[in-house]
Amino acid sequence: MGRFEFAHPEYFYLLLLLVPAVAWYIWKERKFNATILVSTIKPVLNAGRSFKAYLRHILFVFRLLALVLLIIVLARPQSTRSWEKSFTEGIDIMLALDISGSMLARDFKPDRLGASKEIAIEFISGRRNDRMGLVVFSGESFTQCPLTTDHKVLVNLFGNIKSGMIEDGTAIGVGLANAVKRLKDSNAISKVIILLTDGVNNMGSVDPLTAAEIARTFGIRVYTIGVGSMGTAPYPVQNPFTGAVIFQDMPVEIDEEMLQEIADITGGKYFRATDNEKLREIYGMIDKLEKSKIDIREYSKRQERYMWFAFAAALVLSGEILLKNTILKNIP
Repeated sequence: MGRFEFAHPEYFYLLLLLVPAVAWYIWKERKFNATILVSTIKPVLNAGRSFKAYLRHILFVFRLLALVLLIIVLARPQSTRSWEKSFTEGIDIMLALDISGSMLARDFKPDRLGASKEIAIEFISGRRNDRMGLVVFSGESFTQCPLTTDHKVLVNLFGNIKSGMIEDGTAIGVGLANAVKRLKDSNAISKVIILLTDGVNNMGSVDPLTAAEIARTFGIRVYTIGVGSMGTAPYPVQNPFTGAVIFQDMPVEIDEEMLQEIADITGGKYFRATDNEKLREIYGMIDKLEKSKIDIREYSKRQERYMWFAFAAALVLSGEILLKNTILKNIP
């Protein structure tokens, strides 16, 4: 949008000079009006005033106008066009979530899977400028939601996740490889996988470290999160006699060495979450590490416009000179 600005607006104080100039002109006109004594005014009563008598004042108007225009020239008028451009540094993020039976352990509230879903949804809601998707895995892996900017759809699909959807087990390598497949063709500046698991890779045809090497090849960074308290945790097991589900304290086994290596290979980081609050902190740290950068760049282009007013001043002065030496030549 274009607008006018003045580089030196202080010169407009010179417009105050117009006041004494006008006062001087009026005083001069009154003082120097010619008078003549006549015996009678009958011969001139019906005589109209010549248009030159009125036109002579235009010379003074032209002079004032030229002065105003020259003051504007001194103030240096400039036309300014400014606009803003927003550049979003796009980040594509795939969440790879373990939904194996062990994710129902109650060392998190309500359990590991429930806490992981709830906190991941909070993370999604805070990243409006990114494309995000979801891969789930246990004994196998599938894509619950491809990369999308429609976070409402993604959140709804998160709500449908439950343990037992696919064969039980922990195929970390397959889950990671599936997430890599979804990101490998992305043109985003930053490509990220958040891999969350609570166990040890015990199924699948893809080794987790091989999947990590593939991720590095495609410039994908992997943040790994091991979920589980230190020591033991109450796992749901079925009573062989009654069939009822009971909770039994069992050792928490997370292959932290392998998760750390995946992060190291891809340039990411490994985190250990031992409760809901710690998991929330981890997502907060990842959010800061992979923050979308919205860079608002403001451009302005200024062009000098004083030439317009200088030309107009020259035109007005030329008009005054022309009138003074032609039509108003004989008028003092």
